[in-house]
Amino acid sequence: MEMQQMRYVVAVAEERSFTRAAERCRVVQSALSHQVKALERELGVSLFARTSRRVELTPAGEAFLPAARASLAAAERAQVDAAAAAGEVRGALSIGLIPTVTAVDVPRALAEFHRAYPHVQIGLRGGGSDGFVSEIIAGRMDAAILGFPDDVRVTGVATRVLARERLVAVVPEGHPLAGPADAAGPAGVATLPRDGVRLADLAGETFADFPADTPGRAQSDRAFAAAGVRRDAAFEAMDVGLLLELVRNGLVVTIMARGLVAGQPGVRAVELADGPTRVEYLAWSAFNPSPAALAFLGFLERSDAAATPSPR
Repeated sequence: MEMQQMRYVVAVAEERSFTRAAERCRVVQSALSHQVKALERELGVSLFARTSRRVELTPAGEAFLPAARASLAAAERAQVDAAAAAGEVRGALSIGLIPTVTAVDVPRALAEFHRAYPHVQIGLRGGGSDGFVSEIIAGRMDAAILGFPDDVRVTGVATRVLARERLVAVVPEGHPLAGPADAAGPAGVATLPRDGVRLADLAGETFADFPADTPGRAQSDRAFAAAGVRRDAAFEAMDVGLLLELVRNGLVVTIMARGLVAGQPGVRAVELADGPTRVEYLAWSAFNPSPAALAFLGFLERSDAAATPSPR
């Protein structure tokens, strides 16, 4: 049994097509089919049920696939570890990014990391913090930047706090809480001539927020509940740009990190005296991280692209 044969089997299983698998593996289809058939003869079982239009794993193929994937991963890790021992970091690096990252200048950090480690293949994935934690625990992701309310304890993964910051209310220009046009302080945050805006001042407003049951939403829901304020979250979206566009058009107000609002036209960020506090974390698995993951963690530790906003 050869590693290349296992690669072909995995490719056919994932693509459900010998043609697409051959394209993915950059080999002619006849050569790929020959190697798969040779492996089936050696094993004494059929791995695939084939017709002219359809390819599916047989029960034997279903049983073979997990071990084949594990073998390929182990072989790749062996190559990566050997290269790392010789001073060269290579391999794949999977990073999860929530849509509200403010503690790290992600494009700059990745550009600098790529220049430092050109042989590392970087894969970025968007999503939510809870899902990223599960992916890291399952070994399907190397690291992620997470965001959680400050009273949530992140478990199952190793973490480092990148930032802890008080969120701000985001209102359209001209909103009564935005203050006068010339009252904006640093980062476009309105400075109002009074003790400060409280969540109770937003009662009756129509809100846009992140979807229910996500950490991004939980931090606001908990703050409003603690303040005894009931609010109407009529619009839900994971896209920060869409949330800001809804505010810009005067349809809603929202709450988010100040770094997402700075420089955005048509909206104003307003300090909240009792607003929620969010913590951004760098998360990873402490169990046998790859050389590429260790290099990335060390790079962020040293890089000035990861700036930590002061608590407010």
